[in-house]
Amino acid sequence: MRAGVQASMGSVGDSFDNALAENLWMIIKTECIRGRVFATRAEANLALFEYIDGFHNSRRVQKRLGYLSPIEFEEKHYTDQAAAERGNLKPRKPHLTS
Repeated sequence: MRAGVQASMGSVGDSFDNALAENLWMIIKTECIRGRVFATRAEANLALFEYIDGFHNSRRVQKRLGYLSPIEFEEKHYTDQAAAERGNLKPRKPHLTS
């Protein structure tokens, strides 16, 4: 660009990426940052890491997952998959010998 400014996310005229990023930062500020005072930048970084990696990405319930957390959704998926596989097994007929 002539002014030397580059878009932070997405392509020119595409607001979708920026809207998603802004929404994520709003959630982080509301659920993790607001109302807290950090003594150091390292303490703030640790709080952000623990929130994003330890809660937001793994334990926070999500509408798209049927109001389950990603961990709960994955556990349910594997439980359902194992039950379906057990249901598909046919009992063996005993081998008769004379």
